[in-house]
Formats: sequence, structure tokens, C-alpha cells
Amino acid sequence: MSQAADPAESAPEKSAQITLEQAEEQAQAEIRAYLAAINPYDLQQIVADLLKAMGYYPCWVSPPGPDGGTDIVAHPDPLGTRPPRLKVQVKRNSQAVDESGLRSFLALVNEDDAGLFVAIGGFTKAARDAARMQERRKVTLIDLDRLLELWSEHYSKLDDLARERLR
Repeated sequence: MSQAADPAESAPEKSAQITLEQAEEQAQAEIRAYLAAINPYDLQQIVADLLKAMGYYPCWVSPPGPDGGTDIVAHPDPLGTRPPRLKVQVKRNSQAVDESGLRSFLALVNEDDAGLFVAIGGFTKAARDAARMQERRKVTLIDLDRLLELWSEHYSKLDDLARERLR
């Protein structure tokens, strides 16, 4: 004889699941608010930490002041002898980067380099289209959602200081 599931027993599970989903949404909102308000140089360091966890070797992170459009330079090997060199621009602005902003960065990315543009505010459709249409220069666009996905994916490889910067 089969027993039907008691609706009263599944109700706590459903409410716990809803609570977990709400907690995740709240945590995401808090992380977004934190990153939107963080010091721009701290955000650059978070991106450099992520690159290190992904196996890159950041050799330069822009100090406060003018950076000439490149915030981080990283290499795929510890000595910086193998291509491509990774040039990174990090924007904390809440508004989306437009095609003009992307083209300004691309002017700094040589054919032997790879460009990585991280923008908390995302990118306009025109900027995404321009990045996709690049034939000679490689560029990857990372918005806030993708940044958080990568952070979660590589969290186990981050050092303690990096984890402290963004829990």
C-alpha cells in the first residue's frame, strides 16, 4: 500500500527553501551594494585577486592616481614571457560602459595582448556588439553578474586576504 505525501510535511521544506532563496537574494543585493560603494582601487585589487586565483600572475595593479587606462597587467606565466599579456580596465560606475568607452580601452590593447574590461554597471548593447566584432584584438567583457560567478567558482583558490576583501 502506497502512502501519499502528507502536505503538512512538505510545507516546512517549501518555506525553508523560500527562506534560502530570499537569503541568497539578500546576500547578492548586499554584495552588489558593497561593490558599488567600494573604493575603486580596492575593486581593482579584488579583480587582481581573482585573476591570481584563475592562474594568472598580476605584475602591476595601478596605484591611486592616473593610470593611463590600464588598471591591471597580468601574465599567464610567472616570468611574463609567454603571450598574451592581459591588460585590464576596471570600472566601478553604475552606468553601463558604451561603445566609446570600450573603444578607448581597445586603443591600449595591442594585437599580442588580451583585454579584459570589468564594469560593475555592465555594457551597452553597442559595446557588446563592438567587442564581439573585434578581429585583431581579443577583449572579454565582464559585468557584475559574471564577476560574482567567477569569484564563486574560484573562491577555493583565493588566499585569505582576498577572501577578506570580498566574502
